[in-house]
Amino acid sequence: MLERELSLADTLADRAAEIALRWFRAADLEVRTKADRSPVTEADLAIERMVREEVARAFPGDRVVGEEGGGLEGWRRGRAWIVDPIDGTKNFADGVQLWSTLIALSVEGRIVLGVVSLPGIGERYQAVRGGGARLNGRPISVSSTRRVSDAFVLFSSLEGWLARPEGPGVLGLLREARRSRGFGDAWSHMLVARGAADVMIERELALWDWAAIQVVVEEAGGRITQLDGRPLEHGGSVVSTNGVLHDHVLARLRAGG
Repeated sequence: MLERELSLADTLADRAAEIALRWFRAADLEVRTKADRSPVTEADLAIERMVREEVARAFPGDRVVGEEGGGLEGWRRGRAWIVDPIDGTKNFADGVQLWSTLIALSVEGRIVLGVVSLPGIGERYQAVRGGGARLNGRPISVSSTRRVSDAFVLFSSLEGWLARPEGPGVLGLLREARRSRGFGDAWSHMLVARGAADVMIERELALWDWAAIQVVVEEAGGRITQLDGRPLEHGGSVVSTNGVLHDHVLARLRAGG
């Protein structure tokens, strides 16, 4: 059941951690701004280059789709490895440990494997379709929270949400929740997957941001969709929940304040 592929993904995560940790908090780390105004570092580029080389060596017929090197067109055809070398580059550049390497495998457009590696805090999440989700080798599952009033809700940039039509709905959801925090990035979705949080909402994620997250959340028993309930797509919104709360959360976001 994708043993070779999971082994490769783990090896890639190990090597990515070695590369990233050499640059993390380095005084000479250079941060550049891309055309879309997002940051990129030497570590991002080196990790993605390594992934492309290793995938080509292990599975010559597979494609690689990456945040830095592209390859998005036609990703739903055949087998494609999807990588975000450093998710949370701003955190990485600022010396904050909450960044990750995201590695996923898509087969004919279906994400079948995901690894979310957070070497800064010593956490690695893995999932294979039909095989459950794990944190550092131990099975994980979402929470059993049944009411938003009892829920811990996470969100990305509140300023960004308030600029969107869903802004009032987001504020309404946060008011209704037992507790809320703005973390952002992959780790927040992993908190949902392991039952430490119940809901995570993000305005816009690229394919490489959500591919690995999707399979981990779903294999842990949760649900993950766009705000309107449709399947995830490149550049769309993302809502991950424990599953029980999902429909109520979507309705609350659409209802406004």
